[in-house]
Amino acid sequence: MMAGFLDVVILVLMSVTAFSILRSRNLFSVVILSGIFSLLAASFYVLLAAVDVAFTEASVGAGISTLLMLATLAITHQKKEKQHINNPIMPIIVVLVTGAALVYGTLDMPLYGDINAPSNQYLIQRFIEQSGTEIGVPNIVTSILASYRGYDTLGETFVIFTAAIGVLTLLGRGRTGNKAEVKQITSLETDGEKE
Repeated sequence: MMAGFLDVVILVLMSVTAFSILRSRNLFSVVILSGIFSLLAASFYVLLAAVDVAFTEASVGAGISTLLMLATLAITHQKKEKQHINNPIMPIIVVLVTGAALVYGTLDMPLYGDINAPSNQYLIQRFIEQSGTEIGVPNIVTSILASYRGYDTLGETFVIFTAAIGVLTLLGRGRTGNKAEVKQITSLETDGEKE
């Protein structure tokens, strides 16, 4: 019951944030709201028990993307330029044709949740039943992302690998830092005794 309530709250917050992004005229606020949207999406992934996807969304969506967009805003000029549209009909025609092509492309897709859809055939059952023994990872999402679809999700795998290296570096820094300090202090003491 509580998880369903949190799902609704986060989805409402995401909707409000998306609407605010659409209504905003200030680029800085759009960048900040996009970062907030990514954090909300990451928290929603946590509620769906996809922590690795949430970590990727938080680090890439809220972290790196927001940082790059803020850096771009700092470098570029903030002057408003008047937009001159000579023929307002042409952009509308392009949008309508593109939208019609996209809708036409979706007509051949299987219905959502269709058991006979190609995505619901033998591979899904194999992933669910044998991922624990084939890969050795108890989390199905992790085994699919890191092994079965490793080439497809190479970017996510790289982010997770980099984060793991960063965490190991931070955890190991405290231990080696103390040893280095002890070595430095003892070397200073021995140098002082020699003189």
